[in-house]
Amino acid sequence: MADHAHIPDEAETRARWGDFAWTPENAAKAKEIVGRYPPGRQQSASIPFLDLAQRQVGAATQTQGWLPVPVIEFVARELSMPYMRVYEVASFYTMFNLAPVGRYHVQVCGTTPCMLAGSDDVFAACKNHGLIKGKTTPDGLFTLTEVECLGTCANAPMVQINDDNFEDLDYDRMTKVLEALARGEAPTPGSQIGRQTSCPEGGPTSLKDMVTENHDYRGEWA
Repeated sequence: MADHAHIPDEAETRARWGDFAWTPENAAKAKEIVGRYPPGRQQSASIPFLDLAQRQVGAATQTQGWLPVPVIEFVARELSMPYMRVYEVASFYTMFNLAPVGRYHVQVCGTTPCMLAGSDDVFAACKNHGLIKGKTTPDGLFTLTEVECLGTCANAPMVQINDDNFEDLDYDRMTKVLEALARGEAPTPGSQIGRQTSCPEGGPTSLKDMVTENHDYRGEWA
């Protein structure tokens, strides 16, 4: 598994993030989020609050975002929760970053289905593009992490990059995705072989008559 990413010195972190507060836009979002829950149940908002805070840090740093300790402390105060209770949430889910990452956080699934389908080739493409597990590239563009199952086993191997999944990868397809991101482009997420959702390669194998009915784009029978 990946080496732990470097966490900045605490004094440096507190100097940068010690006065963290919601932007006006995110303050409105936070009010809407906490309003979804009954009085006294505001701790249920810890996950969406952490996500919102990480995105705000990301916008401020032009990266995918992370959660410095002062930011987690801020979320805990906002929800009237002990810091440790919020930290437990942040440290449990891999969607939250406890150390700085690059603009693109490349999370490669190394679990059995992806491994059998060729995730080693995906890692090789990353390595040959200068990505090292647990590290951020010198230009600050990419951070590479190996993760457990991301739930797209039928289209293995796959990676998650920020909010998008890229599926049905091999060495060349992964290389193209990385090159497109490096050029500032937005590669199309999802299957990289044109597969619709998680349908079988080559098209449907059952209920073919139903699939091929003449259906127009409005969902009405033509």
